[in-house]
Amino acid sequence: MKRITILGVTGSIGANTVDVVEKLGAEQFHTVAVTGHANIDGLADAARRLGAEVAVTADPARLEDLRAALSGSGIDAAAGPDALVEAATRPVDWVMSAIVGAAGLAPTLAAIRQGATIALANKECLVAAGDVVLAEIKQHGARLLPVDSEHNAIFQLVAHETTPIERLLLTASGGPFRTWSMEQMAAASPKQAVAHPNWSMGARISIDSASMFNKALEMIEAGHLFEVTPDQIEVVVHPQSIIHSMIGYGDGSILAHLGPSDMRVAIGYALAWPDRPELPVDRLDFAALAKLDFEAPDEERFPALRLAREAMAAGGLTPCILNAAHEIALDGFIAGQIGFLDMARLVEDTISSIGSTGRASQLDDVLAADAQARRVARDLIARP
Repeated sequence: MKRITILGVTGSIGANTVDVVEKLGAEQFHTVAVTGHANIDGLADAARRLGAEVAVTADPARLEDLRAALSGSGIDAAAGPDALVEAATRPVDWVMSAIVGAAGLAPTLAAIRQGATIALANKECLVAAGDVVLAEIKQHGARLLPVDSEHNAIFQLVAHETTPIERLLLTASGGPFRTWSMEQMAAASPKQAVAHPNWSMGARISIDSASMFNKALEMIEAGHLFEVTPDQIEVVVHPQSIIHSMIGYGDGSILAHLGPSDMRVAIGYALAWPDRPELPVDRLDFAALAKLDFEAPDEERFPALRLAREAMAAGGLTPCILNAAHEIALDGFIAGQIGFLDMARLVEDTISSIGSTGRASQLDDVLAADAQARRVARDLIARP
């Protein structure tokens, strides 16, 4: 029986993970901990369905609500950032890291330090603290399995290859604004940005898809995961989201991973690895698809891609600053404080305001840079 923990069980990745566990047979797994934030009913429901030992909300003020929701279940309740970290330190075989944003960094590092296999759906861990995270994985003998559909696809493609990679091609759907003009995008609302054409995801990641900041973060993440340079990473817009990623080799060969637009495929692969599970997902019908389209991304309308490439080239703590400023920009857009196109401008202005950075040698370096970038970004939003 595999012992598991799900960090971020109430988000779209967490909910899909619960579904995969149940589809594969919950009796094959012992769920130690599940964590969430404000969705107390969803957290309690997941804990009950999986028979977890403990459920943790990140919000200390919601502890009594969580206890009430778990009444009679025998499941322990806890709350607060320290409780999240404590839950992640409980010995397990496998941890889903799906807490959104930099808030997932400390619990994920705690899970790494107990030597678990980490199914990583949190881009920000490697974007903000890639050197620190990878050093901890090596030190503690943990294993990292990417869950983002693009990185999971590359992981599957390179699993049995020994030839050096010449290029990585990350596919992007283009989001809901793929064909919109700059003028239309400038007036876009959060509701419009959330309307992803292919994937069913949470609001924040859906907006990131609309701005292509998700792809920007994935570029930085891919650099850490597969040890490639910015020049080796390409983004290609593929509206059907059938090819999830491709890798190219020096002989001109291109290998592609194809599959349905269903995150359960990547989650199931990470959960069952090194085996490949049977899952009740749609099978591709190529005759019905008829064609697959590709186009180059427009970096004038989607400058996040340029910003990611520049951050990778700058190195040090610049990717951490980019990530922190991006989170504040996303908050500002959702709150109606800034427009859709202002998000990239805010990130670029924050990086420019802070300037050159040192190298992230430990978590404290990352946390200090993250806090500084958030202060600067908030100040920029507040300026008249």
